[in-house]
Amino acid sequence: MTDQREHQAAPPPDQPGPRPLVERVGLAAIAAACATLFGGLAAFSLASGEPFLAIMAGIGAIMTAWVGLLTLVRG
Repeated sequence: MTDQREHQAAPPPDQPGPRPLVERVGLAAIAAACATLFGGLAAFSLASGEPFLAIMAGIGAIMTAWVGLLTLVRG
């Protein structure tokens, strides 16, 4: 005979609230710095004749900037 409590689903975890503005701005600033580094890598790679690395670094810059913007806007 099994206990009915074993088959009950666990309660859902509490949803955290929105991040404070200071934290969002800080994370967005870190993302902007990383996106700038990726952009610089893309530019130097393109100038040195490495198109694949330039494209990959450019994609990394765009994705990092996008996530930083979402962090700032959405919270």
